[in-house]
Amino acid sequence: MHPSAALGRIKPSPTLAITSRVLELKRAGVDVIGLGAGEPDFDTPDFVKEAAIKAIRDGQTKYTNVDGTAELKAAIVAKFARDNGLTYTTDQVTVNVGGKHTLFNAIVATVDPGDEVIVPAPYWVSYPDVVQFAGGTPVFIAAGADQGYKITPDQLEAAITPRTKWVILNSPSNPTGAAYSANELRALGAVIERHPHVWVFADDMYEHILYDDFEFATIAQVCPSLYDRTLTVNGCSKAYAMTGWRIGFAGGASWLIKAISKLQSQSTSNPCSIAQAAAVAALNGPQDFLKERSAAFQSRRDLVVSMLNQANGITCPRPEGAFYVYPEFSALIGKKTPKGLVIDSDETFVGYLLDEAKVAAVQGAAFGLSPAMRISYATSDDLLRSACERIQTACAAVS
Repeated sequence: MHPSAALGRIKPSPTLAITSRVLELKRAGVDVIGLGAGEPDFDTPDFVKEAAIKAIRDGQTKYTNVDGTAELKAAIVAKFARDNGLTYTTDQVTVNVGGKHTLFNAIVATVDPGDEVIVPAPYWVSYPDVVQFAGGTPVFIAAGADQGYKITPDQLEAAITPRTKWVILNSPSNPTGAAYSANELRALGAVIERHPHVWVFADDMYEHILYDDFEFATIAQVCPSLYDRTLTVNGCSKAYAMTGWRIGFAGGASWLIKAISKLQSQSTSNPCSIAQAAAVAALNGPQDFLKERSAAFQSRRDLVVSMLNQANGITCPRPEGAFYVYPEFSALIGKKTPKGLVIDSDETFVGYLLDEAKVAAVQGAAFGLSPAMRISYATSDDLLRSACERIQTACAAVS
């Protein structure tokens, strides 16, 4: 017995590996500051918790429909109409065990060996691995800091081939926080419109975490001609601080939703019934706290961007959303640490930060664009300030 060939095409999530390493160090009593986890530090709202408790007490502990309860699907339909101006029926909606599960289901249900999926880089670590697991080929488009970490229409046009099946668009982005404006999406959409065999996987998971009055848009909203070729993906993890509840969802063509349901029926079956009840409350309940939390994240973003740009050799762009920054440090490559270690890659640099500064970040190589690192600022101002001071000290010691 040995692992399958499909399993051999993927690797463990590097972001989860960093999180595990930080937990190990903390258990050992090390004063480490973890900036690797993509998880809000806010708690799940009380009214959402109460809905879950009520569901337990009311006996909502049985199997549900494979791809979501009628109540949750109705709440998702209402959410898409309210927030995005998109009209879906319940047979066009799927509920999954987190956004990663939505990605896995959609790709595995549609991608055959030889198919290509366009993945802008930097990218969320799971995109290429899931494509490779399905036997497909990820096609990367590099978008550096000089273009705001966003791909251009010309780049997209050049990447599309007869084998292209999907284009993945994540806005605001994990890992950079970059967000596409409505006009930028229209320009990309105009390219995709010319290629009727190409579909769009629109990952909108950070929709409600936006800064500086940036107005969110999603491609099926601004390019109605692509409505039938777009899977609009979202979830409760980030906006509602429900990462552990594992609820992701999507709206799209009914045939695709049925295909996803078929796959899910033979894997996880339904998402947790209690988590679904909580998600109904989250989507149907008060939404005013979302702006309050975004304001808190914006303050943290400003703190981190300012302090990192004061560190020797680091340049940190200012993101439009999410709770990440993606600073680049090409000026430090080739230099040495006080112990004589040559910084030859971003992996070496983040290792240096962890070993000497006791700050954990994730190397840019994990996201497909180096030399850089992803830093999550979903933690307290005090910890962020301390972490950035440690990074400044570590960078000043490099020569």
